[in-house]
Amino acid sequence: MTIQNDAALPENNINNTSNVTNTSNVTSTTNGNTDEQAPMTLKERFRKFLPVVVDVETAGFNAQTDALLEIACIPVLLNEQGVFYPGEALNAHIEPFEGANLEPSALAFTGIDPKNPLRKAIAEDEKTALRRIFKGLKEVRRTEDCRQCVLIGHNAHFDLGFLNAAVLRTNSKNHNPFHNFSVFDTVTLSALAFGQTVLARACKAAGIDFDGKDAHSALYDTQKTAELFCHILNSYPMLANAMHVEQSDSEMTEGSTADTNIQPTDSDTQ
Repeated sequence: MTIQNDAALPENNINNTSNVTNTSNVTSTTNGNTDEQAPMTLKERFRKFLPVVVDVETAGFNAQTDALLEIACIPVLLNEQGVFYPGEALNAHIEPFEGANLEPSALAFTGIDPKNPLRKAIAEDEKTALRRIFKGLKEVRRTEDCRQCVLIGHNAHFDLGFLNAAVLRTNSKNHNPFHNFSVFDTVTLSALAFGQTVLARACKAAGIDFDGKDAHSALYDTQKTAELFCHILNSYPMLANAMHVEQSDSEMTEGSTADTNIQPTDSDTQ
């Protein structure tokens, strides 16, 4: 869920994310030449985490008592040229769980009417929706040879809180592919990259179209957050190069101490 006021923003934003040049596969050598370096794979870039952008729309701010109404998830993928891009979306309209609170001000903010007949015709119960989405994400995770999904969001802990609460309500812990508490937050990344914390303003700074009339739909906000996250990653290639160097140094160190039989701890693999 993204909380923002976009009324003052112009609507003629220009989407220029396709113009970003990725140079993460080029590094400078000490003699001034450049060496071509194979781009990192997705599992190498995020230590076997699959980044998944998530947005939820809710009937309030309390994850334990207020209804989860919409959820959308988009995995972030990496092509052979080392460019990040949004994968296919998985989303659901969700029926409020039994006894859920529906805060009128929250419904007015999102524009969602849980009693709308058209919505009720396509809405799923929490358990069905979550397990369907989790199954799809696990398929992507296996394809990318990743160990776990990590949630990316704009104010990510809000989304993670509602996701974790729904997992507990539906007894879906064994189906949940997400890390319990780790997140990547595009609020922080946008503040670093653009000096902006509001999603619409950060998108504008990145040259990404953002229509305020479509905001507060889980699917739309997830799509825009995914575009923003990819844009930031593709604009900072040197960070990936630094990881290449760190990984190479680590492999050399591990090779020289292989006979110590030291096993990684849980904290090393989280």
